[in-house]
Amino acid sequence: MKEKRINSLYLHIPFCEHLCEYCDFTKLYYREDWANQYLDHLFTEIDQYHLDKLHTIYIGGGTPTALNEAQLKRLLEKVSPFFDGSGEFTCEANPENLTDEKLKLLKHYGVNRLSIGLQTANNQRLEQIGRHHRYEDVITCVQNMRKHGFNNINLDLMYGFPGETIDELKTDLEFILSFDVPHVSIYSLIVEPGSLFYNKKIREQNQDDSRLFYDYILSFMREHGYERYEISNFAKPGFESKHNLTYWHNEEYYGVGLGASGYIDNIRYTNTKSLKSYLEDHFIQEKEEIDAKLKKEYFLITNLRLAKGFSLAKYKKEFKEDFLELHQAKINEFIEQKLVRIEDGNFLFSDDGLMVMDRLILELI
Repeated sequence: MKEKRINSLYLHIPFCEHLCEYCDFTKLYYREDWANQYLDHLFTEIDQYHLDKLHTIYIGGGTPTALNEAQLKRLLEKVSPFFDGSGEFTCEANPENLTDEKLKLLKHYGVNRLSIGLQTANNQRLEQIGRHHRYEDVITCVQNMRKHGFNNINLDLMYGFPGETIDELKTDLEFILSFDVPHVSIYSLIVEPGSLFYNKKIREQNQDDSRLFYDYILSFMREHGYERYEISNFAKPGFESKHNLTYWHNEEYYGVGLGASGYIDNIRYTNTKSLKSYLEDHFIQEKEEIDAKLKKEYFLITNLRLAKGFSLAKYKKEFKEDFLELHQAKINEFIEQKLVRIEDGNFLFSDDGLMVMDRLILELI
């Protein structure tokens, strides 16, 4: 039997030049000495996996471009030989520190997709959430990326700021569309415990307003040629994120770096968030063995985020059971409520179903 190959790598760079008010990701203030040490131990972690050629690599953060040019070059020299050249090699970046020299390095070492944190075109909002760029910087940044040959670009947009109006949201969406990028990720503001926003007692939108904003986004993006292929992600045809589809198809992947998660040999794991532990080469903090029941649950939780849902034939092949027969009464109820559909052999949520996805999945597992 042919051994199953893992084709994807996520690599976390935790350093930031500043910390955003809403952010709950694993991050640290950038210090050159810490970053040098971190790369040494990151490479040790990478080496322990004896990586083969990979179809997708994703360098996330934090802010990977917070690294100085020498450090970014070290990182790319280490990682780029693992890329098979035919897939997707993404690096996240912030507009204020993606210099010409860093763009040259990224291009030289085979990065072919960039993901930029725009968040909003409103400079007052940018200041409110602790971002250090302004909307004018995004214009310059996208121009520079294209000048260096990068056309596969994602822009991140956030909505649901305190007091935000639909008119503000429309301005942000029009600003994003002015760049004609092939991929846009749109997330509602989530205020996590421990974030600066949470400590300031700022809270996220209520559910009714959030739904109103989301419906407006969905209609606007579809009207302008973008397909919502995952609940928070929109793409022009052919530009769906190959790397993120690895997660949403419940496929295994390597995850390296501080706080990174991975899924290897039926084990889901999460790395330590302690820099001290990481620099002592104590990488993995938690492991979860995925038995048959959990595998089925993760399959539904991930695949049903996708607009196309999952193939019923694939489910039957993987789990040796008929999904429709197993959940017939519940599925009929959901179909009657127009929350799910069966199309071209796929089981999927409708627009309304995706909005109550968590509840529906709980009733199917």
